[in-house]
Amino acid sequence: MAKAGLAQRRAARQRYEKARATKPLGEGSRFAALAAAAKASGAQNPEAVAAAAGRKAHGQKTMTALSVRGRKRARAKKAG
Repeated sequence: MAKAGLAQRRAARQRYEKARATKPLGEGSRFAALAAAAKASGAQNPEAVAAAAGRKAHGQKTMTALSVRGRKRARAKKAG
C-alpha cells in the first residue's frame, strides 16, 4: 500500500489531534482518528498501531476495559 501525500497525512494527523482534544476517552472516535492517521502514513495494520499507542498511554487494564465496552456497544448496535 502506497503512502498518502504529505498534505493528506498532515490532514489526518490534524483530525486526530482535534479528536484527541475534544472527544472523551472511550467513545471510539479517538481510536478511529488515530487509526486513520496511521493508515495515511502507510501502516499495514493501522488498528494495531492505534491499540499499541493506547496501551502505552493508558495501560493494558484501561485499554482492555475500553475494548470490552466497545465490543459490547457494537454488539448492541448490531442487535438493533
